[in-house]
Amino acid sequence: MLQFPRSLLAASVSAALFAPQLQANTSSDDNNNNSITPLNEQCLIENKSTDKNTEQPINVEADKLEAVNGDKATYSGNVIVVQGNKRISAEKVTMHQKENVVVAEGNVTFNDGQVKATSTKATNRLNDDKITLENTKYHFLCEPGRGDAVYVSKTGKAIYQIEDGSITSCPEGDDAWRMTASSIDIDKNEEEATFYNPRMEILNVPVFYLPMLTVPIGDTRKTGMLYPSFAFGSNNGFQTNIPIYWNLAPNYDLQTDIHYMEKRGTQLNSKFRYLTTLGSGSIDYEYLPDDDKYPEKGDRWGLQYQHSGIYHQNWKFGINYAKVSDVDYFTDVDSSIGTKQDGQLVQEGQVAYRAEDWDLSLLTRDFQILTSDGTQPYRLMPQLAFNYYAPGVVKHLDFDVKSHISRFETNDKDLPDATRVHIEPGIAIPLGASWGNWTTEARLLSTYYKQDLKDITGSDYKESVSRTIPEFRSHMGLVLENSESFLLGYTQTLEPQIQYLYVPKKDQSEIARYDTTILQTDYYGLFRSRKYGSVDYIAPANQVSYGATTRFFDNNYKERFNLSFGQIFYIDSAINPLNSSGANDSSDYSAWAIESDFNFNDYLFYHGGVQYDVDADQMQLANSSLELRQDDNFIQANYRYVSKEYIENTLGDSFAKNSISLDELTEDGISQVGAVGQYAINRHWKVNGDYYYDLTIDQAIEWQAGLTYLSDCWYIGFSYSKELNNWTNGFSQYPDSDPEYENNFGINFGIVGFGTNMSAGSSSNSSGTLGYGNPFFLNN
Repeated sequence: MLQFPRSLLAASVSAALFAPQLQANTSSDDNNNNSITPLNEQCLIENKSTDKNTEQPINVEADKLEAVNGDKATYSGNVIVVQGNKRISAEKVTMHQKENVVVAEGNVTFNDGQVKATSTKATNRLNDDKITLENTKYHFLCEPGRGDAVYVSKTGKAIYQIEDGSITSCPEGDDAWRMTASSIDIDKNEEEATFYNPRMEILNVPVFYLPMLTVPIGDTRKTGMLYPSFAFGSNNGFQTNIPIYWNLAPNYDLQTDIHYMEKRGTQLNSKFRYLTTLGSGSIDYEYLPDDDKYPEKGDRWGLQYQHSGIYHQNWKFGINYAKVSDVDYFTDVDSSIGTKQDGQLVQEGQVAYRAEDWDLSLLTRDFQILTSDGTQPYRLMPQLAFNYYAPGVVKHLDFDVKSHISRFETNDKDLPDATRVHIEPGIAIPLGASWGNWTTEARLLSTYYKQDLKDITGSDYKESVSRTIPEFRSHMGLVLENSESFLLGYTQTLEPQIQYLYVPKKDQSEIARYDTTILQTDYYGLFRSRKYGSVDYIAPANQVSYGATTRFFDNNYKERFNLSFGQIFYIDSAINPLNSSGANDSSDYSAWAIESDFNFNDYLFYHGGVQYDVDADQMQLANSSLELRQDDNFIQANYRYVSKEYIENTLGDSFAKNSISLDELTEDGISQVGAVGQYAINRHWKVNGDYYYDLTIDQAIEWQAGLTYLSDCWYIGFSYSKELNNWTNGFSQYPDSDPEYENNFGINFGIVGFGTNMSAGSSSNSSGTLGYGNPFFLNN
């Protein structure tokens, strides 16, 4: 955002420069000790005393003084005038006593600690405090910025008029860009500047013109135009984005972006923000009329409304509603609402009341599906939830109740609508100390379903289903510390833990899956009480989970390394999800889960995890990330693997529900390697890039590279990306189907300074499908 000089103030040059009372010293060899020391050309922070400079005495030093009593006084020869923080030097200074006008001429230099200006002539009328400067060059001492003007006039305490003026954030000698105008009005009270006939010039060549432009000049939010940015890409051609900020009120504002795309047309993007007693929120709206590249799709638009707030400490409100014009919107249009990887948009609202020992909430949720596979998720219309907590109801005994009433609806004719009533009381005995903890809890999960089967045939679903399942869990963990340091002074802890979980097996085939999904499996998941989120399917369990974590801390008690490992012993092996029904080689054990983190001297980081089935001699899951980092420079290598058998065993029901074959998605599971990095060659040049490759199909998934140059007042970025977008005959026909890639070349450039909100790193036209992630837990 443009920060036009608080002081352009070349006008303030003589602002308090002269007053009726003058103290003059004519310099000579005899009074060198009385000479005035020039003010250092550095920023002086403004304070309250600055406003009183006009009340301070004025000291004048000159080689020669000629005065006519009652008429005028003329100082000549190395004239220096100082008042407070203000300093002026000139070849000649004349005070006309009758007119009460002071004129400085010849190499006039002004400095007030905020701005330094040089002029050929400065005139100060003391009666009305009007000041004029002619042929002025100025630069700011507290922020980047300089410029010139043929004529500068101060017509009030904080009102300035500039004729034929310019401004730029480039240093002296660099004419990369500047903003010029035939006339500039500056109002410091209102903290805004108005440009008449402004022109943006690059290398002294005009690139765009406006009849009028208003910009803010201070810290206060003001309506005005922000600096534009420019880009070029193979998808959209030449692009320019002109943002306009509207300061509508102290508690709400609006930014409107006019985004021109050579191959698409002009898109209007708006972001409205507000702050009320009920919380804060924003409304984002994007509108592209008559998309020139895809005329058959008509007008393209996207909308997102977000709100979050707390009222009177007890009430909580939340809204997240997003919608776009068509399912290809994110694929075809660059959007701040979502990315091309989004398969759906959430549309939900919630209001909740929270008391000390209970809470009540009302939630409604819907989705917009952005895929063409026919998947229709359930709408929650609505859910009323009530939870009650009574910790310490008696000594060492906690009691709580979780409950909700939910209504599920779907447009899928093969799935039922339903009303679900769930109540879940539980008791827990938590015991804890600095060296360990032991928690035993029991819960009773009671659920009633009223299912509208529509015209569904061939399923086991029933209209009315009641289900009650008990759950028992006992978890214990210890923290053992080696009191003696070893391994070069590192302190080690060993934290074993064990859990028993029992949930009886119950036939739940009469119930559809409404909002139930499988939870992530890793070392920490071994000690959960549920395998699935929500309550439509309660997985049976009769198992013991065991494992341990060891940690190493340096002399400053900073964790440098940890290693966690554990597995589940199934007392009833029939509930092991990896065992096939009736298989002779069934196992009583889950796969081993191992997680590890490492931080070497805050520049080398590692995170990795595996799940390995010893009985089947098979790796199920693996992930690994290694990063070398120094300041803002880094390079990260990563790998992830998921076996096809593991996907089928854990997500097979979901694929069957949506009539999707796993072969349509993967040939042999997931096995991908990638690298991403960024390096600053010097103060101005920076390179970045990433590369991801799928080992199962021997194809690159994505790669992109970027080069950015950042100067003191402008930047330019070049990028190239290549992303796997589709297959000629669909992936199910691989290897008889060839990959289709989307290639993009981008150029993005803009100016730096005056509070502009453009980033020198925003040079990529890639969607960043994968990109950089920070998986490291020991990075603080």
